[in-house]
Amino acid sequence: MTDREPQALDVLDDAGRKLLFTEARTANAFAAKAVYDDELAMIWELARWSPSAANSQPLRVLFVRTREGKERLVRHLEEGNRAKTLSAPAVAVLAYDVDFHEQMPTAFPARGDMLRAAFAHQVETRENLAAYSSALQTGVFLLAVRAAGLAAGPMAGFDKAGVDEEFFAGTSWCSHLVVNIGHPGADPWFPRLPRVPIEDAVAWA
Repeated sequence: MTDREPQALDVLDDAGRKLLFTEARTANAFAAKAVYDDELAMIWELARWSPSAANSQPLRVLFVRTREGKERLVRHLEEGNRAKTLSAPAVAVLAYDVDFHEQMPTAFPARGDMLRAAFAHQVETRENLAAYSSALQTGVFLLAVRAAGLAAGPMAGFDKAGVDEEFFAGTSWCSHLVVNIGHPGADPWFPRLPRVPIEDAVAWA
């Protein structure tokens, strides 16, 4: 039996780091340039590889692209978020599925039936796990938007109960973030705000 060489992972180049991290910004204005369904599909194709607890994958996405759909959505947003949402070519309503456990036989074949049965009557546990894991997946979703050459404008200022009734009535989906998606428009960025110093944010042991 021989020892295997450790796998060498690629390192993201400087252009990639700038695109995804150091020069990426939250967009507040969008150009009148279409975002196509295949671009939105690409975002999901990247985002779905995010880690999640027990590979539970509770994140769900509603892509809102039509004027009618956006008008239904914006009446549940805070006033300051409405105009930019109407101007965005596409909007993603990110939600988590409280009944994610029904997908466990697909998501975790080796233990799926056991996990589905274990979670079946633990609604509060499922809600907590779904909220946590979908938040983890949401961070990857925003990176996927950037990787697709688009700008993201995430917003938490909305009536979640209203959005759920408007779009997810009769389902087990619960909204948790709205993300405007498009190409940056005129004056799209607020001034870059500072980051917490490393000495206050990082510890070593």
